[in-house]
Amino acid sequence: MRTDINCFFGAYPFRDVGPSDVTELLEAMTRSAITEAWVSHLSAVFWRDPGAGNTLLFEAVATDTRLCAVPAVHPGLPAWERILDDALERHVPCVRADPTFYGLAPAGPEMAALVASAADRSIPIMLTVRFEDGRQRHPNDKAPALEPWAVRALIRMHGGVRLIVTHADRAFIEQVHFGSTPSEASRILWDISCIWGPPEDHLDLLLETVGPDRFAFGTGMPLHIAESSVAKMDLLDVSAQARERIDQRNAAEVKRRRTSFG
Repeated sequence: MRTDINCFFGAYPFRDVGPSDVTELLEAMTRSAITEAWVSHLSAVFWRDPGAGNTLLFEAVATDTRLCAVPAVHPGLPAWERILDDALERHVPCVRADPTFYGLAPAGPEMAALVASAADRSIPIMLTVRFEDGRQRHPNDKAPALEPWAVRALIRMHGGVRLIVTHADRAFIEQVHFGSTPSEASRILWDISCIWGPPEDHLDLLLETVGPDRFAFGTGMPLHIAESSVAKMDLLDVSAQARERIDQRNAAEVKRRRTSFG
């Protein structure tokens, strides 16, 4: 079994990423032996109100039991806590917030309020470092990348908050992990989509120094191809237990904590 915690459907404003519905996503999941996918609405990240895409998201994931919704919440807009209450009722694995794309300070008062409210409801927050490598970003793509200091600040705001951070590379992860206390670091889960595999073997190194409990399989589809993350997993020289944790068990534990709370 394999769970992809980081994939999307919908259009991307800066380049063509293919069909905008979930059909191609489901086909890619079948090709890559992905049994479950946590899905966000890619277009809505760039809307004035990203939460407006949540209805479309829930409708899309309802078409296939392999899909789990990751709804977006903008803590700078009115009534944003209703999205958290809805997420709690729907038993979604987490909610997503992309403060630099919303024009918010990544560790400002709005995000502090979201951290506190999500922690009180035991809902993890998904954050994306960046959607594109800086070398290929469109000139109109002006949102700054999330910085390591912001993740460290967010995890320190509340002892109960849990973060899921996607599209981070080795240097980013090391800055956050080794700059955090063990308790803080234990509440952050990283996806593998932007961690180099062979020949650099950044993923192997991180599994040795940070540990397999802190990582989950993610592809970033359709911004990235699923086969890249699959190949990294296939080339890992780790135990079957560590591979299982990354492929599925760490994600399953996030969902288990959510279900038991909600």
